[in-house]
Amino acid sequence: MSVLRVSRKIVVCFLLVSSYSWSQLPKLGKYERCWALTHPFAALKVKRITKECKIYSDQISIKSELDGFSNGGKLDAYRHSLYMAACAQKIKVRKLRRLGIAHEKTNYRQFLKSEKEEGELADSLSSVMDLFNNELGFKIGFQNKKIFLEHISELVIDEIKKGNALIMKRNRSGAYLDCEGNLIDLKKYNRTWNIPKCLVSSKNN
Repeated sequence: MSVLRVSRKIVVCFLLVSSYSWSQLPKLGKYERCWALTHPFAALKVKRITKECKIYSDQISIKSELDGFSNGGKLDAYRHSLYMAACAQKIKVRKLRRLGIAHEKTNYRQFLKSEKEEGELADSLSSVMDLFNNELGFKIGFQNKKIFLEHISELVIDEIKKGNALIMKRNRSGAYLDCEGNLIDLKKYNRTWNIPKCLVSSKNN
């Protein structure tokens, strides 16, 4: 690696660290921070793209068009797929895949500490779901590198409606079901990583 390239990487690392306020730093998990320092150029792009995507994922119209479940639902699938699709327009998929894995490792550490994400503790199938929906995002972004984020959002919603994303099986009241359709009493699985939830196509529910 040339001296110039090393110097540029050091400068970008400095910009990356200085661009986060002290209040934001704790939100990045150990594995995500390691990824960011290993891929500083990509990390700066992810930070910018994430802000742009959040504008869409927070829209009431998007929530009403999907199911509004920020955990295990179509809105959850939309968020993961949209973010990764937008990032895949600018960043190599192999780097983003490592980021996705780092995020799920962080979720597992949060689970061990009983720290919730989007109001719920993570579990094994939620990680499987997130990684699957990340891959959908990679595909959309890689195949559509020149279109605007608004159109990426439309493509993601279309793929979710077609059933090409994964979500958790629920009843009409929004309670989790197992693969046989039985209601899951989450109180029985307090601080349990492997909960008998059921992953289904996003065309369901």
